[in-house]
Amino acid sequence: MDIKLDPSRDDLPLMANTSHILVKHYVLDLDVDFESQIIEGTIVLFFESGDRFEKQSGSTKDTCRSESNEACSFRMPAPCHSPVTDTRTFSSKTGYNDFAICGKGEKDTSGKDGNHDNQEQASGISSSKYRCDTGNHGSEDFLLVLDCCDLSVLKVEEVDVAAVPGIDKFTRSPKLTVVSEELRNQIVHELVTLPAGRWREQLDYYAGCSQAPGCGELLFDTDTWNLQIRKTGAQTATDFPHAIRIWYSTKPQGRSVTWTSDQSGRPCVYTMGSPINNRALFPCQEPPVAMSTWQATVRAAASFVVLMSGENSAKPTQLREGITIPVLYFCSVSKHICRCASWHYYVTMPMPASTFTIAVGSWTEMKPEPCLFKDLAAERALSPSEADFRYVGICGHTEYPCRFQNPSATTQEIIPHRVFAPVCLQGACQETLLQLVPPCLSAAHSILGTHPFARLDILIVPANFPSLGMASPHIIFLSQSVLTGASHLCGTRLCHEIAHAWFGLAIGARDWTEEWLSEGFATHLEDVFWAEAQQLAPHEAQEQQELKACLRWCRLQDEVRNSPEEMQVLRPNKEKTGHVSDSGSSVIKHGLNPEKVFMQVHYLKGYFLLRFLAQRLGDDTYFAFLRKFVHTFHGQLILSQDFLQMLLENIPEEKRLELSVENIFRDWLESSGIPQPLQRERQAGAECGLARQVSAEVEKWIRVNRRPRKRKRREAEEVFEKLLPDQLVLLLEHLLEQKTLNPRTLQSLERTYHLPQQDAEVRHRWCELIVKHKYTKAYKDVERFLQEDQAMGVYLYGELMLSEDSRQQQVAHRCFELTKEQMERSSAEVVAEMLF
Repeated sequence: MDIKLDPSRDDLPLMANTSHILVKHYVLDLDVDFESQIIEGTIVLFFESGDRFEKQSGSTKDTCRSESNEACSFRMPAPCHSPVTDTRTFSSKTGYNDFAICGKGEKDTSGKDGNHDNQEQASGISSSKYRCDTGNHGSEDFLLVLDCCDLSVLKVEEVDVAAVPGIDKFTRSPKLTVVSEELRNQIVHELVTLPAGRWREQLDYYAGCSQAPGCGELLFDTDTWNLQIRKTGAQTATDFPHAIRIWYSTKPQGRSVTWTSDQSGRPCVYTMGSPINNRALFPCQEPPVAMSTWQATVRAAASFVVLMSGENSAKPTQLREGITIPVLYFCSVSKHICRCASWHYYVTMPMPASTFTIAVGSWTEMKPEPCLFKDLAAERALSPSEADFRYVGICGHTEYPCRFQNPSATTQEIIPHRVFAPVCLQGACQETLLQLVPPCLSAAHSILGTHPFARLDILIVPANFPSLGMASPHIIFLSQSVLTGASHLCGTRLCHEIAHAWFGLAIGARDWTEEWLSEGFATHLEDVFWAEAQQLAPHEAQEQQELKACLRWCRLQDEVRNSPEEMQVLRPNKEKTGHVSDSGSSVIKHGLNPEKVFMQVHYLKGYFLLRFLAQRLGDDTYFAFLRKFVHTFHGQLILSQDFLQMLLENIPEEKRLELSVENIFRDWLESSGIPQPLQRERQAGAECGLARQVSAEVEKWIRVNRRPRKRKRREAEEVFEKLLPDQLVLLLEHLLEQKTLNPRTLQSLERTYHLPQQDAEVRHRWCELIVKHKYTKAYKDVERFLQEDQAMGVYLYGELMLSEDSRQQQVAHRCFELTKEQMERSSAEVVAEMLF
């Protein structure tokens, strides 16, 4: 079955049948080839089934639907009889860090045997129960469904985990004399359920199993959104092989990764938070309930650096002298012999596959100045092996080496961190970013406590990155736009992404439509973290936060006026939130709508809800509760009611003031438009001091604009106050409301505040003023913004075209021609629609 969806209007399907069987661990073994723009290799998946699956037959009810009830034709491999492998042919040292070989053995070359990639699928699946007639059986088999898109799958095989040396410790038999499916699955079960204290041994055996030989090819087929796999005669999830290997390659235009050039003109590739997540990078179970761990070996040309979601600060495989091993390997795609380096990463905290991130490029590590911060001594790396598991409290998550149970980790204010960027941005990183990381990490720890992750890499990504930042486990992507101007935008965005370590990663939404549980929290916390990082006095912090609320209020009003009502709801599925089909499949409402990428309603309404609750409870009570909530729910998935119910249970009755989960759902989460409590608050609230100062400056500029060209000599010059970056943004937004500003006023504005040198948020408003008033002398600033600040420039294209001014439209067309080949796909499609 091939689901045809219109990406401009439809929901994103999550097809994996996670109610039947769950991936517990992935082992990726990949080669990155920049010449062909392909990532190829293998992925080994280790599964766990449970009692529920015994009751399921092979039915794939609700997983895949088709109008046709015809049987589908799968590839039928030759019969494979697997005797016990002679384990003497394997090395007895199967530690993960011992694998330094670049070649990957024999690959499947039988691409003409009836297998289909995503664009060549030609079969259908019954809408109720899957039945497949391959010519020699008529029984009903269990069907494994994985989320998969834009991948070429070459072969799927069962892995003979029983062939790994020493693996007999995971069986009840002293010697492996007869190997059966049941025995292999028993081995995998014992492996995936090892106690957290044996995590290193577990990773070593996962690596060893991933190198084990295959013991029979499996039937498979693909369509646009998924990969379907079965084994003849395996009628339940329990009978299905619990360790399988998939040979595959990505496609150059695959939507999970972007092949581009960095700011120095060197090739690079990275995952950029695509709406389809990682299913075009590797076959996986995308639903957030499929929490898994992973480890990966990635090979690339020796000149590249591989960064990835991983607990270890990986280095390329090295010789004793510390020189990267110049290993040669043959790339079957480019047909060339390449010098490569091999990088190894692992994760022991189960997380959704959508959080996996990789970036490969000619990045340079930016080193801070010696003794930049005395607190850097607090950065000693803590490996899980050092963990003192004297429990601080019982955690509610699946067992893993948890930092919240490690007394040393709980006191670590600043985790080890590295900053990477193209070498041409070294100066900007030294001036701004490197100095901000330690105080921002320390501030986050002071507010929420234990850092969920043991280390952090920060990468300045290419100019085509479609947002200001993105957080993944152990790694943050930041746009180059945060490096310009003063430290304010860089600091606030860094705090926002750091906040995602707690909300969005360590605590995730069980239903992805509840995006506010990630973005609302990060937006609210960024202000608190940033005030703490700046060591502001309480009244200064409050003033800055009130100013931010004023800006966000204006933005929310604008968003509500200019977006579809159905996309303004924070809990669109209402009482069905978190529900899935019998198989575990579901859809993400509006997940493929390109407009959603540019909307901030989940950020803004979520932020105002949390601000409302913090004000109602008082900051001390609210943040004390938030630390308790983090300790209770880290490592787990939540729904809105989990947060709200615990909040209401932990506050005194007198502070609830008619608050209830139902009222909050009604007023804030399940309605479009501006929430009524927020509307009342903004109407009754007085303007903060910083905003009043801006209002006074606006009046001065209005007077300046009204003055005639020839003024009376006695008329005094206006004296303008120095403004904070957020005040400048508010000032320019107020001036955008003016019908006309003459060129002299705009020139004076530019010179007074040095607008072309300000941060990207200020320059964005400045460009809007330029476009609105056709200030031709500054068109160069608009062109620079559209090329260097692509994360924020899409809206400006629309303004340029709506003006119906030929010169402005030429600017738009010229900038798009220069950037369209590198521009992120969704952004390019939106801009092209504006221009053509």
